[in-house]
Amino acid sequence: MIAIAKKELRGYFFAPIGYVFLGIMLLIFGFFYEQVLGMQSSGYIPMVYSAAFTWMMLILLPLITMRTFSEEIRNKTDQGLLTAPVGVFSIVFGKFLAAFLMFTIGILASLIPAVVISFIGSPDWPRILCTILGALLCGAAFIAIGNFISSLTQSQVVSAIATFGISLVLLLVGDLSTTVNNDVLAKILNWISFNARFQPFTNGIFNVTSMIFFLSVAAVFLFLTARKLESKRWS
Repeated sequence: MIAIAKKELRGYFFAPIGYVFLGIMLLIFGFFYEQVLGMQSSGYIPMVYSAAFTWMMLILLPLITMRTFSEEIRNKTDQGLLTAPVGVFSIVFGKFLAAFLMFTIGILASLIPAVVISFIGSPDWPRILCTILGALLCGAAFIAIGNFISSLTQSQVVSAIATFGISLVLLLVGDLSTTVNNDVLAKILNWISFNARFQPFTNGIFNVTSMIFFLSVAAVFLFLTARKLESKRWS
């Protein structure tokens, strides 16, 4: 599992995708940090992550998940991977871990401006760190979903577009709750809304229910991906 994660992580940096991902991610954060500097208040720093949240989940994460399995299928190297002396779940989790580490590297690098600002201001670090934790948990769920979609097709473009579409639905489904008249349906829409689950973290609230929700979604899609690979191995 660790060997696969290392191999995949190196692959991100041997190809342009890793640098493109980190470059765009830091560019987005830089834009919002520039807005904070214009407001001349470190209290707005948590809003940087709240504002960049949608961009990260919709545009950036599909960039690192689209190649996870699609590239293996297209290059016909998936059979060699499946016949390797390693468990299917180790393969799935190793690839997931590599993508999650890429995302984590970008998030941690985005803290550099906040650290610099802390020398001249007083950022609300508990709220900032809580927001980052929420972003990482939500990102883990989206990465697991993206990896599953990548295992279904050999086209990276199709994988990226499908991941984008599903991510968009999961982020905006909570907004539909205000347009339905059925209270039960409205509660269900809010319950599955990733954006609604993320918002408490942006307010500095460590929401255990949301944490369990994101981890459960990640676990379910990791399981589904493993089952998909298992079916290929036996076929």
